[in-house]
Amino acid sequence: MTDLQTSDLQTSDLQTSNLRTCDLRTCLHGLWLPLVTPFRNGELDEASLRRLVRHYAGLPVNGFILAATTGESLTLKREETERLVFAVRDEISRARKLSVCLGLSGSNTSALLDTLDRTAAWPIDGYLISCPYYSRPSQLGLERHFNALADRAAHPVMLYNIPYRTGVNLGNEAMLRLADHPGIVGLKDCSDDREQSLELLRRRPAGFTVLTGEDAQYHEALIDGADGGILASAHIETETFALVWKLLMAGERDAALSCWRSVADLTRLLFSEPSPAPIKYWLWRAGLIDSAEVRLPMTEVSAGLAARLDLEIERRSAVSIADTAHHGLA
Repeated sequence: MTDLQTSDLQTSDLQTSNLRTCDLRTCLHGLWLPLVTPFRNGELDEASLRRLVRHYAGLPVNGFILAATTGESLTLKREETERLVFAVRDEISRARKLSVCLGLSGSNTSALLDTLDRTAAWPIDGYLISCPYYSRPSQLGLERHFNALADRAAHPVMLYNIPYRTGVNLGNEAMLRLADHPGIVGLKDCSDDREQSLELLRRRPAGFTVLTGEDAQYHEALIDGADGGILASAHIETETFALVWKLLMAGERDAALSCWRSVADLTRLLFSEPSPAPIKYWLWRAGLIDSAEVRLPMTEVSAGLAARLDLEIERRSAVSIADTAHHGLA
C-alpha cells in the first residue's frame, strides 16, 4: 500500500470513528506537553514515539502539542507530520483520553490556509499557531492573518506569541480583539514581558485561556493568574510540574513553592543548550527513546552538558530511590 493510500485510509477511518477527545475550550488548562519527535537513523522513530505517549498517558498531563518547536516541526516532512499525529492519536485511544493540538507556523497566510484545509479531518482537537516569523508584520497584519486562519480552521485555535523567536510581538490590543473571535480560544504566552502578560490576564474575556510557555517562569505565571503551562521541561519530573499547578489551584501556596523549587533549576539546565537536544538526551538515557538524535540545524548536546545531565539524572534517581525506601518503611 502506498503512503497516499495509507493516508486516505487513515482519514476515512477517522471520519467514522470520532477520535477527538474534547472541546478545546473546556480542557485547555493545567499541564500540556510539547512532545519531542523521536528520530533514529534520520527517520521518524515511531516505536519510540508510541513508547513516549504510553508513558505520558500514565502521568498527569492534560494534553500534547505535536510538531511544535520542541517537536522540531521545521524539519518534519509533510508525511512525517501526518504519521506523527495518527500514531499519537492511535496510542492515546488505547489509554487515557488526552487532548492533542497540532503546531503550525509560517509567514505565508495562504499556505497556512491550505494546511488547515489539508489537516481538517485529522484526529486533533485544535491548533497552536505561532506569529509569522521573519517578515515582522504590523499589528493590523497579525490581526488579519490570525482572523483569516481562525475563519478557516475546522478546530479551535490557540495563538502562540514568542517574539524572541519570530521577531514580532503580538500586542495586547490586537490580542484582545482576536480573543473575541469564536474560533480563537487561548494563548501560549512567551512574550517574556511580565507587565504585558499581567495586563492581558487582567483584561482577557471570560473563557479565553492563557498558558505560559516560559518554563523558568511557570510558578510566577501561575501566581499571576495563568491557567497552566505548555512546558518542554515537563518531559522530566512531569508529576512535579503538574503538582505545582494542582497545589496552587487548591490554594496551597507554600507547598506549591516548595514543589517548584525542586524543579526550578531543572528548567535552566534543560535549556542551557538549544532545545530539544538536552531533553532528548535525558529521555534517551532514561530509556524512553532509542536515540537522542536531532535534525540539523540542531546538534546533539556537548560533552560538557552531557556530563552535567548524567550527574543530574543520577542525583534525581538516587533521591527517588531514597524516597521510595522511606515511604516503604513508613
